[in-house]
Amino acid sequence: MTGLVEKHTILAVVVGSRAYGLDGPDSDHDRRGVYAAPTRDFWRLDKPPTHLDGPAEEQFSWEVERFCTLALQANPTVLEVLWSPIVEQITPDGEELRGIRTAFLSRRVAETYGNYARDQLDRVAARRARTGETNHKQAMHMIRLLMAGAHVLRTGEVLVDVRHLRDQLLAVKQGLVPWEDVTAWAGSLLTELDEAAAATPLPERPDRDRVDELLTAVRERGL
Repeated sequence: MTGLVEKHTILAVVVGSRAYGLDGPDSDHDRRGVYAAPTRDFWRLDKPPTHLDGPAEEQFSWEVERFCTLALQANPTVLEVLWSPIVEQITPDGEELRGIRTAFLSRRVAETYGNYARDQLDRVAARRARTGETNHKQAMHMIRLLMAGAHVLRTGEVLVDVRHLRDQLLAVKQGLVPWEDVTAWAGSLLTELDEAAAATPLPERPDRDRVDELLTAVRERGL
């Protein structure tokens, strides 16, 4: 099955710390991609996989239809793929996918980014209560997600590269910021997220018709 990734990838990017501008010498190369399975493969009883791990380490890819479905749901992990500043491979289909990336955006991002961040905050707090230990890396990503959520609501662009906040975010990751200050920062960012949601220019719903047109064109070219 890895042949689908090797032969039919339309977009491959680097995400994670290297894309965020928060990497160090030993940071992983977290790779994410989109592949378009040949159209005829869908005519069989056994359909192509919706996602695949590998073949490289730290590599994960989605079939284009599954990717579009998740992006339409405003999944932060998936949306970052479309805005990653580090593109390793792209085809004309991939260019078209990135070209309509704003079609996936809607006011739902306030909910998804906020929920992801709140979930991480709750997990860190629960671990602190249970063990007395703080997952500082998780706390950093919670802060980053809240910033990114407010940014996309205000601008219609997904914030991936946060190197301009590198020092502040790495201080959280390294445990140099007291937990009380981290939670206060998170509370302030949650307020900003709510304010951005109230004033966002994003539409109520994503542009499914435009995404359908893309997917249909990819399937036609895949025959």
